[in-house]
Amino acid sequence: MTWVKICGITNLEDALTAVEAGADAVGFVFYEKSPRRVDPETVREIVRQIPTGIEKVGVFVSQSAAHINETSRRVGLTAVQLYEEVSPRGQTIQNLDPADRSKTYVVLPASQLFDEHGGFGGFAWRAEVKDRISAIFVDSGTPQQPGGTGRTFDWDKAVPAAELIKEAGFNLVIAGGLTPTNVPEAIRILKPWGVDVSSGVESKPGKKDPEKIRAFVAAVRQAERLV
Repeated sequence: MTWVKICGITNLEDALTAVEAGADAVGFVFYEKSPRRVDPETVREIVRQIPTGIEKVGVFVSQSAAHINETSRRVGLTAVQLYEEVSPRGQTIQNLDPADRSKTYVVLPASQLFDEHGGFGGFAWRAEVKDRISAIFVDSGTPQQPGGTGRTFDWDKAVPAAELIKEAGFNLVIAGGLTPTNVPEAIRILKPWGVDVSSGVESKPGKKDPEKIRAFVAAVRQAERLV
């Protein structure tokens, strides 16, 4: 079954709507420049009222491992999602405390997966880093706007990269510009392990639309039966 994450949660009502709709995870953005940024105390109160089986993912952009570890402990995260220039040395990943949360997700901008000729540039991870990555997210973000762009990337062009990511043993998650309308096509083309949505189920930045959340999860469940 396709893993579904509803990201950019800022309030308990939206979190509970995502849970009720059948999402597997909710995401909280700690990036200061994001319109969906939420403070740790608010997240802690939300996390306390979400079922234990739902993943609570903290989204961090170029922040230190010490800060990520402290925030994870403070609010009760079960996973962290890293938007940053992640090198094969993976210093940030290696310095994360695995006792703080069970999973680490790494986001790779789709634009960085291709060389100047439009081919897949490839990437490699040291074994001790690779083993600590639970999934690779391919997103349409940019250095100026790491996530929540509302834009898709070229799914057809990304097929070779997606296949290599999966062959390398990583779970593949697709993000960027997904909506209830287009997520079936993304699943058909890329066959990901999971999908991640934020702006595509909002009424405005930081406030979700309950009907869009329900429609998104329903669209995923219908699409996965056809793959």
